[in-house]
Amino acid sequence: MAQALAASATSATAAATPIVICAKGLERESGALMSEVLAEVIGAAPVAVLSGPTFAAEVARGLPTAVTLAATDAALGERLARALGGATFRPYLSDDLIGAQMGGAVKNVLAIAAGIAIGRRLGENARAAIMTRGYAEMARLALAKGARFETLAGLSGLGDLVLTCTSRQSRNFSLGCAIGEGESLAEILGRRDSVAEGVASAPAVVALAERLGVDMPIARAVHAVLHEGAGIDETIGDLLARPFAHEL
Repeated sequence: MAQALAASATSATAAATPIVICAKGLERESGALMSEVLAEVIGAAPVAVLSGPTFAAEVARGLPTAVTLAATDAALGERLARALGGATFRPYLSDDLIGAQMGGAVKNVLAIAAGIAIGRRLGENARAAIMTRGYAEMARLALAKGARFETLAGLSGLGDLVLTCTSRQSRNFSLGCAIGEGESLAEILGRRDSVAEGVASAPAVVALAERLGVDMPIARAVHAVLHEGAGIDETIGDLLARPFAHEL
């Protein structure tokens, strides 16, 4: 699917026209980042990544928003920042394309986990634990993929995770809440006309983690509940029964 979309975009784009990736996620079949899909389809073209804590409705209303704008070409990044930025839309530049994408690929899965905890009435302590340990999982996977840690500590990583795990405006968090309250995934998706990206991202994230040898128990638990028929309470029990370990 991602390759088809990339090919469609390529057919309508001049070779020298910069392409700004705004999609968050991994290609489900291959686990490839969107920049990797584009590189395979169009080769060496000017590419940038725009990602961060953004609810589109707030951006459209002109409410203050800050994002990561990543481009390996510094001059391109500066031109795009001037073109896209404004008084209430603040791009922060980076040259870490991988890191800017990995946060957005993983945070939706973690937001479902946070929503399940709230829907199950496990409390705010549990949500904070999921966000923090989920951030550790995100960082481990991103570093294994080639990202820099400071990118994950910025807007496209920690910032996006915080927003997505703390507001019912988030489609992924609200879906997790409904699952935690006892609704089935089929029931939730059947009444929605929007996409909760974490549902499709979970298998790709878990598969990539396995290929790279990265331990991601929270993401794996979300995948098990969504796609493998695992019971919520049993899965939570398994997470809580894991051996005690060092934080770092």
